[in-house]
Amino acid sequence: MEPTAYARMAENEQRHWWFTGRRQILATLLRRELAGTRHPATLRILEAGCGSGGNLGMLAAFGTVEAVEYDPGARAIAEHRSGLAIRPCALPHDLPVPDRHYDLIALLDVLEHVEEDRASLAALGAKLKRDGRILVTVPALPWLWSHHDEVHHHKRRYTAQSLTEAVADAGLRVDRIGYFNTLLFPLALVRRVGAIVSGRATEDDRVPSRWLNAALRTVFAAERHLVGRVRLALGLSLFAVLSVPD
Repeated sequence: MEPTAYARMAENEQRHWWFTGRRQILATLLRRELAGTRHPATLRILEAGCGSGGNLGMLAAFGTVEAVEYDPGARAIAEHRSGLAIRPCALPHDLPVPDRHYDLIALLDVLEHVEEDRASLAALGAKLKRDGRILVTVPALPWLWSHHDEVHHHKRRYTAQSLTEAVADAGLRVDRIGYFNTLLFPLALVRRVGAIVSGRATEDDRVPSRWLNAALRTVFAAERHLVGRVRLALGLSLFAVLSVPD
């Protein structure tokens, strides 16, 4: 990712509608997925690729959190914000955490940055406890490729089928998969097509005005009542809950 993109992320992820709405959706999804598991204080959680640490507080509500991150600048911000020691890593071959150790691994908009996505999923699978799970989110639909993907150094966007195939090739199982960021999909599509036609790059990580930011967050976060319960046909993002086959 461009250094300027990391800087904007660090500045915006506590306020921008996409970050705040996504955290509400993922927290609701995790509450459902982890219902009936051991007391949260006993759960071991790893965020692989924590960026500047915007999700660490949300994840800490579900257990004891550890994190790794490739980019040194983002890692320093995450350490300052969270008080955690964030270890350096580079998927798939440099993952300095113990095997069969974690109840939950969060891989949130990271896999699309990694050249070897299948090997990375397999490496993370080896870090799970026997009944552990991986929560993955990725950008969806290759035909939506835009300047945003280039600035963020994405290698690919996924479909439900291509993500399922990558998971299977990694020796893991998809327990749940689906699109999200669906309610705002028509608006995003119009905006991106307009950018292609005009030849102008869109800065979709800039925080909009207060009222618009609040409205977009409300609409996006409303999907927390749907994600994992209703199969949405399309969306700007995909989530998947993975496990190791018996």
